[in-house]
Amino acid sequence: MSDGTEVRTTAEALENNALERLSQRRRAVHTDPEAPASAEQKPLPEAMCGDEEKSPAEWAYERLILYIQNFEEQLDPDEEVAMGMMTDGGAGLLKIEGIGFFAPDLISFYGRGVNGHRTQLVQHVTQLNVTFHALPKDEDVPEAARIGFRLAKGLESEG
Repeated sequence: MSDGTEVRTTAEALENNALERLSQRRRAVHTDPEAPASAEQKPLPEAMCGDEEKSPAEWAYERLILYIQNFEEQLDPDEEVAMGMMTDGGAGLLKIEGIGFFAPDLISFYGRGVNGHRTQLVQHVTQLNVTFHALPKDEDVPEAARIGFRLAKGLESEG
């Protein structure tokens, strides 16, 4: 429209409304009452609680950071986070070294496959499916990398 008003479909309006209420709509239940707190049960970083409009890719990116960080909190000191993915050769693992988004709808994962080759996965948010795995850290490094904590720190500096 010429007056700057954005036209949205009903589905887009519903999705945007749900994303805006993200901080109030989350829950997790575990069979073990002593299970560590999950990402849904922890307070949100202040950077995620603002009123700014975010694309579905940005929302997915920020929430994935929380999930990665929470998964890493439960790893042994000699383990690192990896994600399962489907490749043209079948199922594979990607040791996560980076994550990004390209608004409005793409998420990208950067890392290395179990063969050590550089790997990048670009996925549309409507197809997002992530399985986290614990892999042994490389033997030639003293400490396992914790990408989730670096990503979360980046969220705080952006907010």
